[in-house]
Amino acid sequence: MSLRRFTTTVAATTTLAAAVGVGYLLGDDSGRTTPPASAPIALANADLAVAASCDDLLDSYIDRGLEQVGPYGWGSGIVMFDAAGGDAEMSSPTASGVQRAAGSTVKTSRSTSNESGTNVQELGVDESDVVKVAGPLLLRMRDGELLAYDVSGDEPSLLSTTRIEDSRGHGLLGDLGGELLLVGGRAVVLGTSPDGLDTTITTVDLADPTSPSIVDATTVRGRASAVRLHGDVVRVVLQTGLPELDFSYPDGTFGQVRARLRNRALVRDTTLADWLPSIGGEPAVDCSDVAVPDDETVALGTTTVIAFDPAEPTERSTTAVATDSDTAYFSTDRFYLAAGGPQWGMWGDCMDCRIGPGTTSGTTPLYAFALDGVETTYVASGEVEGTIADRWSMDAVGGSLRVAVGPSSETGNFNSVITLREDGSSLVEDGRVDDLGVDEQIKSVRWFDDLAIVVTFRQTDPLYAIDLSDPAAPRLLGELKIPGFSEYLHPLGEHRLIGMGQDATLDGMTRGAQAALFDVTDLTDPRQIDVVRYDRETWAGAASDPRQFTWLPEQRVALTVVSQGWSGTTGWVSVLSLDDGSMTNRMVEVEHGSDVAQVRLVPLSSGKVALVTGEDVSFFSV
Repeated sequence: MSLRRFTTTVAATTTLAAAVGVGYLLGDDSGRTTPPASAPIALANADLAVAASCDDLLDSYIDRGLEQVGPYGWGSGIVMFDAAGGDAEMSSPTASGVQRAAGSTVKTSRSTSNESGTNVQELGVDESDVVKVAGPLLLRMRDGELLAYDVSGDEPSLLSTTRIEDSRGHGLLGDLGGELLLVGGRAVVLGTSPDGLDTTITTVDLADPTSPSIVDATTVRGRASAVRLHGDVVRVVLQTGLPELDFSYPDGTFGQVRARLRNRALVRDTTLADWLPSIGGEPAVDCSDVAVPDDETVALGTTTVIAFDPAEPTERSTTAVATDSDTAYFSTDRFYLAAGGPQWGMWGDCMDCRIGPGTTSGTTPLYAFALDGVETTYVASGEVEGTIADRWSMDAVGGSLRVAVGPSSETGNFNSVITLREDGSSLVEDGRVDDLGVDEQIKSVRWFDDLAIVVTFRQTDPLYAIDLSDPAAPRLLGELKIPGFSEYLHPLGEHRLIGMGQDATLDGMTRGAQAALFDVTDLTDPRQIDVVRYDRETWAGAASDPRQFTWLPEQRVALTVVSQGWSGTTGWVSVLSLDDGSMTNRMVEVEHGSDVAQVRLVPLSSGKVALVTGEDVSFFSV
């Protein structure tokens, strides 16, 4: 699928027809037209097709919507919102590999903390965060304001404060979005409205950080669930769920029948602006750039990728899939979307946090898109039997997509690692390893160039090491079973991993946060060599938001946020010093209340570490 560029006034110039020849559309057995075999590129296979017209696209939304509406509205009457998943890591820039038992090496994770200071998933792919740095400049979002600091002196000094508003002049709430990227002297700020339905994309010029200027502010109907930076190109993944309609509710003897009929009539009266992301009430994506899944069991809604260069923020390109999914993974040259069944619940209060249960249907469709400049082009699709917990259950390297899947109605009661490759326009299974953690749940996955570390849990914590050097024949190398579990794994060089998670009793009852140090020198025999157990009823922040973990390789120190309490919350920085296979811990109390989620520890080019709390920026003594 190719893309369409538009300005904030939604003046469309469609490139889809130019890509395949004017008037050509791919289709399936439902009567959609199919281009001649000589069409320059294939836009879709049987899994993903383009509607022949805007009317047909709207009909596809309405037909599926009618199947999901009842006397109480959508499903049980609760509007569906999805939670963004995330897990991230950073590795030592001096690390060269993880030693295999046979004596060869496996390269460490490609993840790292890039120059912006954020703990990211892929080296070369930055992610939005509440804090960014560039040399002596530190930017942070707080309560809907962009604050710029000079961190070159003895103490950080505030340079400017810029209020970020949506296109209607309403302020943004920092804990419901308020994340940013820093690109070529410009900040791109993403803010989500309190109801989670609108996203404002604001571009701020920082040529003079003492007096920033807002270049553009565009409010899009849709919730940002992921934001990535490839070179100078910002990509925003927007979710547009089921339309908010004025549904009726049963009343009286025949109330359910009347309510259902009226609710179905409301669905029939919807327009494309109700189903697609919109700007000023008009769809922000062209009908010919929306791919419709053949699988009608996937969650109904729209997932859209908006791409632009902040140097020209009003010129954007879009591509979309007619399903609502927050399980989106970006490599350096691919975007993968895992489409699951409906997930009923509330959205999370930060982008890319691990909250939801992942895909919920028995089989998970996968859609692959190639990334080239501002273009996001559909290339292939396939499916895996099982559930995908979050974006960190997926990884791509060397043309191979690797996926960790949990059990579903279509699998046995175990977890698996599956490799897939692109074969024409299809993602086909290349190899697999099954029977990982029978009757257990995947808690964390860490991918390396040709290795996967998978942690599952029910009563004990099995840690599995899987050789992926031959994608067609992955194999289990070794496993370790210990109490508790790691929800976030981080490589610490050639032979060590640290896991942040929960301590647990032998019968599976959790007790409090823990940090576990693993020796993976011999992958046939991984070992836990030390553990730090925190107080009861504590939580490791990295378990849901790995941006609260920082590894300082030169000092051999890990900094991570640990919190405790519900009605009154206290947050500490746990300073974990590593020495010869052991850890010592020092706890520094830094924050309280909901601001604990905003705590970041950011390495600076000067060698200092900035501590960002809810109200302050200071230097942290390691």
